[in-house]
Amino acid sequence: RLGSATSTSSLLINSRLQELVKLFKERTEKVKEKLADPEVTSDDESPGALPAAAPLPASRGALEGDKAAGGEHYCQMLCCTFKHPSWMDHLRNYHFPRSIDPLTNLLYVLWLFLVVLAWNWNCWLIPVRWAFPYQTPGNLHLWLLMDYLCDLVYLLDILIFQTRLQFVQGGDIITDKKAMKENYLRSQRFKMDLLSLLPLDFFYFKVGVNPLLRFPRCLKYMAFFEFNNRLEAILSKAYIYRVIRTTAYLLYSLHLNSCLYYWASAYEGLGSTTWVYDGEGNSYIRCYYWAVKTLITIGGLPDPKTLFEIIFQLLNYFTGVFAFSVMIGQMRDVVGAATAGQTYYRSCMDSTIKYMNFYRIPKAVQNRVKTWYEYTWHSQGMLDESELLVQLPDKMRLDIAIDVNYSIVSKVALFQGCDRQMIFDMLKRLRSVVYLPNDYVCKKGEIGREMYIIQAGQVQVLGGPDGTTVLVTLKAGSVFGEISLLAAGGGNRRTANVVAHGFANLFILDKKDLKEILVHYPESQKLLRKKAKKMLKNNNKPKEVKGAPGDSLIIPPKAETPKLFQAALAATGKLGGKGPLAQLRWRLKELKAMQ
Repeated sequence: RLGSATSTSSLLINSRLQELVKLFKERTEKVKEKLADPEVTSDDESPGALPAAAPLPASRGALEGDKAAGGEHYCQMLCCTFKHPSWMDHLRNYHFPRSIDPLTNLLYVLWLFLVVLAWNWNCWLIPVRWAFPYQTPGNLHLWLLMDYLCDLVYLLDILIFQTRLQFVQGGDIITDKKAMKENYLRSQRFKMDLLSLLPLDFFYFKVGVNPLLRFPRCLKYMAFFEFNNRLEAILSKAYIYRVIRTTAYLLYSLHLNSCLYYWASAYEGLGSTTWVYDGEGNSYIRCYYWAVKTLITIGGLPDPKTLFEIIFQLLNYFTGVFAFSVMIGQMRDVVGAATAGQTYYRSCMDSTIKYMNFYRIPKAVQNRVKTWYEYTWHSQGMLDESELLVQLPDKMRLDIAIDVNYSIVSKVALFQGCDRQMIFDMLKRLRSVVYLPNDYVCKKGEIGREMYIIQAGQVQVLGGPDGTTVLVTLKAGSVFGEISLLAAGGGNRRTANVVAHGFANLFILDKKDLKEILVHYPESQKLLRKKAKKMLKNNNKPKEVKGAPGDSLIIPPKAETPKLFQAALAATGKLGGKGPLAQLRWRLKELKAMQ
């Protein structure tokens, strides 16, 4: 039995070793593929730490025993069995942050959402419980439970979150615990938070559970406005939330009016006159319907009978006209802000069309202009990106330019090895231009003053005898025209036609901008000039091609000496004569040496 157990263990060990060797081979192949193709960036293909060998079955049984005894979580993957911490461990090891950034911390935004929920509970249900007979002795404990849960949220907000909020003082971000606490205690926010927790609930023992005694809980409105600001900052379409919030304002005003109407009806006596609520049906829905008709001034309401009813109705009408006009104006501002960009685009398009019609521009050109406007607006969301970036500080413009353009510009062979700060300055000078299908980006023979970087789309380089043969197609990330930035002495002429194949979005760097930048970087300027000369030398190597008959040469080639004349000169040289032919031969030799 001992021998059989030993052989079984050796077989298991051999099988585990074979599995490990197989894993090593797989990971080696993945590393080789990644080195051969750097574009592979998948997390699944990145080599990680090799898993430890799994324990033998004998130890696995002990492990299962520990697992059952300790109640811990274990995971099994491939040949590995490892411990996975439970959510209780995460909870025990969690450390609350010593300071909270109120502008970027999403946890703080979630907490504000919880505080706003508690605030809304008080604002919406305190009037309902005061006016309508929904709070009864049978459900009083449920109302009190929710009330004190909201009070607990208020208290935690004061003790834990507000005393940990970072603030700016003298340009520095203060994260000291004592300083943050003192800053909160001196703020207006602390005074309002303290008033919102005013313990008027002790009067319950004297006057009973009156919901109006909880009215100070509505004074925590500053948390609501802060939550609005933080939420709008992280939403991509904040105008949708603004529309919802404005609608909620209108609904809340109608809600308060319905509560006041029921209170007035109960004060006069339910069903005592034709103006008051008659007590039939759902009381809240009926009163809310009356409030909508009053505040929106639809009309068709019964006439008030008593002096109290007349005064109440007059106040309702005045309040309704004012509140409804304010809501309409606010809704108009929200919708106007949401469509401001579209309005600007439409005004620019209308002005351009009016200009082209005034000067009777051909329809084909007008259609291309309209197409450019539509494509640029739908692809970028704006007509000129520089208008947006002008408002930002120089450092933020640089950060955005690095994220958008640095990965492309750093691959340009002309700029490799240059000062990194020089490239950063160059990124801020790039401007975006959209080309329509079949638009000429540059033409052969024209002076080159720009370098082009393809951001999106494709361009085609045309050549051949007729200039229509596609030599190469450049895609996104390609660069062309970089030699023209530093070429001098006539070497900055375009050597081919470049046409946009479909819609193409290009970044352009002007030669003038590059010169202004290189003034501050002399070393990079020398390096760029050296690279430009080398590129021009490679591009302008002489080709052994015989000129056409009509080609004009600045220095014509020397005519060959006739064979008969060469024979006469040779004979004169052999005889050693002193005649005219010998003198002519000596003269030709001298000219040849000079050449």
